[in-house]
Amino acid sequence: MKIKNEAMLITYSDSLGKNMGELKTVLDKYLKGAIGGVHLLPFFPSTGDRGFAPSDYTTVDPALGTWEDVEALGEDYYLMFDFMINHISRESKFFQDFKKNHEHSPYKDMFIRIHEFFPENRPTQEDIDLIYKRKDKAPFQTVEFVDGTTEEVWNTFGEEQIDLDVTKEIVKEFIRETIKDMASHGCSLIRLDAFAYAIKKLDTNDFFVEPDIWELLDEVRQEAAKYEVELLPEIHEHYSIQMKIADHNYYIYDFALPMVTLYSLYSGKSERLARWLKMSPMKQFTTLDTHDGIGVVDARDLLTDEELDYTSEELYKVGANVKKVYSSANYNNLDIYQINSTYYSALGDNDRSYLLARAIQVFAPGIPQIYYVGLLAGKNDIELLEATKEGRNINRHYYDFDEIDQEVQRPVVQNLLKLLQFRNQSEAFDLSGSIEVTTPTENELVVVRKNKAGDQVATLTANLVTKAFVVQEANTIILEQ
Repeated sequence: MKIKNEAMLITYSDSLGKNMGELKTVLDKYLKGAIGGVHLLPFFPSTGDRGFAPSDYTTVDPALGTWEDVEALGEDYYLMFDFMINHISRESKFFQDFKKNHEHSPYKDMFIRIHEFFPENRPTQEDIDLIYKRKDKAPFQTVEFVDGTTEEVWNTFGEEQIDLDVTKEIVKEFIRETIKDMASHGCSLIRLDAFAYAIKKLDTNDFFVEPDIWELLDEVRQEAAKYEVELLPEIHEHYSIQMKIADHNYYIYDFALPMVTLYSLYSGKSERLARWLKMSPMKQFTTLDTHDGIGVVDARDLLTDEELDYTSEELYKVGANVKKVYSSANYNNLDIYQINSTYYSALGDNDRSYLLARAIQVFAPGIPQIYYVGLLAGKNDIELLEATKEGRNINRHYYDFDEIDQEVQRPVVQNLLKLLQFRNQSEAFDLSGSIEVTTPTENELVVVRKNKAGDQVATLTANLVTKAFVVQEANTIILEQ
């Protein structure tokens, strides 16, 4: 199934029900019309990071379901899968064979071996300081081989995630086979996780290395195009990098919208949000929440440093059960540029603020992605956070059927589902159409979406102080508060 211009649900396979079969039941029973696509977060066998350390892309984790379950979802919803193009589990057959057979392993070229990457007597401290890192130490891991020797390999993220050398033919073949396999099981869109780290080049910071990164993306795109599969490169960084990717005609994520919207709802001021909505491309997926934290760095320069600081501090004041410690090393936080909270709790568990935030997302350029906790206006899960000491688990609640049945009856959820159904059905949100954004006063925002022909019109009129808004199609009121 090709991508549809309809809202996409982001979910783990075991978070709306215990597995993919139960997820399909929830989708069919409660979410028909509101959801057109599903981003199934990693469902392959994995040894860490909630699926993001995959050991085998050819099979489904049996605890989550089967390929038949995946394909059943794909009959009714367009699907996005994750491909961790930068790394693979150290428990994968490739890395295990490398550990066992070392220089005689047919997979030895798949990995970035530090003694081969750097010239003699390097890396120096200067080399290590230059690398764009996700942790305080060098992104290297010492490997002990069966033959008794040791050496270091590149390891950007967690200890389970060993980086791949995407320049080598054996990895290119692995990429080709993985794309082909995903396409055969109904994948419409591949999310290229952590792709910006995939190119390592001497005397660079090893992050989004140009022009090499474009050559990699183009190779992957050409392969995916054989199966009519699209790509969504994933990157949390300054919004200008997203714009570069958009200029190369890829789908992008709007990761700046969450913080810009929070700033606007906290301050009551419309100027920053209006400016961003005018700048944003149509070929994108919008977010307010994902399986990670709320990104701060993505909105830098769209908000001033003072405005970013204000928004972060207000989040801790206004937010329900949001504490700075939950985004620290004490709770295994990997990214210091993200704040751990559900979006509903970031807005103080306030229905009016939350529904307005979603209305803004629906009217923003692009296709809305709604994280499963956000779809049910979920509060911060302190119990799961404390049980696991994992900061991001504050926003990774597990829902069973009984709880889902209760949550969907809440007025805020009913209104959100109504809003999404309207977004999916209205021709005014044609991605070839236009968007007009005005600010009648510093506290008001008016967004008008029109289809290409200009004869289908939807309007959002909002007051960011009172949180009152009206959604209209032509002269018919669809939703108001």
